[in-house]
Amino acid sequence: MIYALVDQETLEKKSVSLSDLLKNINNIKAPILQYRNKKGSLADITSDLLYIRSHYQGKIIINDRIELIEYADGLHVGQEDLYAFSDNLQFSIEKIRSQIGEKLLGISTHNLDEILIANKLNIDYIGLGAYRATGTKTDARVYGDKLLDIAKYSKHPVALIGGVRIEDVFDESIAYKVVGSGLY
Repeated sequence: MIYALVDQETLEKKSVSLSDLLKNINNIKAPILQYRNKKGSLADITSDLLYIRSHYQGKIIINDRIELIEYADGLHVGQEDLYAFSDNLQFSIEKIRSQIGEKLLGISTHNLDEILIANKLNIDYIGLGAYRATGTKTDARVYGDKLLDIAKYSKHPVALIGGVRIEDVFDESIAYKVVGSGLY
């Protein structure tokens, strides 16, 4: 299943409009769209989320911006952002859950240790990567096919991230292929 990652910074670098990208995402019938905007103001991100909601029928996940959860169907949080709540990940997840309720909650993972910790958390899925190198996270460690083996240890659905292509085929241990720049 395709999980579309929309990164505002990449859209701007590639001179692609959100409108054009949403047409591509709707054409491939991606059931989940994650919106990431690390530099935009709350007003700009809110405006984009409202635009996405009016032009896309699937589930919308907001990246990191818990204060905008009312405009989304879920939240995705990176490891660094989890530790910003507390050194205790269980406490961090409970705090996030108290703010988002039953909406989807996913976290980033990068290795077996993080997957085993995630297995104990009240989350809905994990993002696991990076599979290949990408232009958006140049410092990400690339694991390639090794990720396919460690994904099998997750009790949560796995969204494989980082350089994943639409044409990539994975076994059932990968619930979602997170495709970003391949959509632009």
